[in-house]
Amino acid sequence: MDALALLEDLANDALRRERVFRDREDFLAHDDDWLMSRFRFPRAILLELCSELRPVLERPSRRNHALCVPVQVLTTLGHLATGTFQRELADRSGMSQSSLSRVMPYVWDAIVGMAPRYIRFPYTQAEQANIKMQFATIAGFPNVIGAIDCTHVAIKAPSENEFAFVNRKHFHSLNVQIICDAHMSLTNVVARWPGSTHDSYILSNSSVGNRLQTGAVRDGWLLGDSGYPLRTWLLTPLTRPQTEQERRYNEKHCRTRSVVERTIGLLKGRWRCLDTSGGTVLYSPTKVCRIVVACAVLHNIAQKNGIPVPSNAHTEDNEPDPGPPNAVHNAMAIQRRINVINGM
Repeated sequence: MDALALLEDLANDALRRERVFRDREDFLAHDDDWLMSRFRFPRAILLELCSELRPVLERPSRRNHALCVPVQVLTTLGHLATGTFQRELADRSGMSQSSLSRVMPYVWDAIVGMAPRYIRFPYTQAEQANIKMQFATIAGFPNVIGAIDCTHVAIKAPSENEFAFVNRKHFHSLNVQIICDAHMSLTNVVARWPGSTHDSYILSNSSVGNRLQTGAVRDGWLLGDSGYPLRTWLLTPLTRPQTEQERRYNEKHCRTRSVVERTIGLLKGRWRCLDTSGGTVLYSPTKVCRIVVACAVLHNIAQKNGIPVPSNAHTEDNEPDPGPPNAVHNAMAIQRRINVINGM
């Protein structure tokens, strides 16, 4: 009879296991050194970030143990900063892994929504004037409004169109376009192309590339490596410099453009989920694209606030893509480079 009574209780949902809520660690109670090592920001910046994201992340809930905004933001930052597996982060924050998995995409998207305020290309003369001055102090190269390169973010093999994501180094990745200023702030990020896509193709199909091609900037140029075609608005190095002036041009070009390699190293050093040291990003390409842009926004917030460079940051050693097939350097672009060389 006892057994029958028990079965009846189960059928009527009379027996319910009480949910156990683990204590949540108050991350913000720690000192700045501890916070910087795990979330890349000191307490004051974390509070500002939570305040900015609160209108998006704070949703009405009838639960007594709803996740507060700081828990959502800091656990997500912890994953981006370290590449740590979600279960470890969930245990530290007192939430389940499934809860963390549900929360993080909301936080990525909220940060991505901040991109128009934090990642802006300098199209106006007023914006360009200061950037040109900053670049000129590096090696004396004139009229530079940005340095451009692409970097690969390793991903797991996607279930669809897998071969398109295999890059020339034979691993699955996204190929991400980065343009930066002389102070290593990002002015353009394009994160939507499979790893097999050529750098020059990404630029020619980006909003910045299209606007520059149609004359949005008359007196300024990007610096790119030999993987890009020469344009009036994109100066590349000479493949075989012959004169002292040509060699000087290449040397100044290399020194000035190298800032983008340092920027990529800093971006990946801060947010190790983007670097192979943090492991392969175990999400779909679509989600990884959002993660990359979120990290770019956070990078610029760190640069704007003078956050110290992490000790694990490095310069990206990135071989240029082989030049685009059938690339044609137009006469105006060749003449513009000659004029710059003659002015060295």
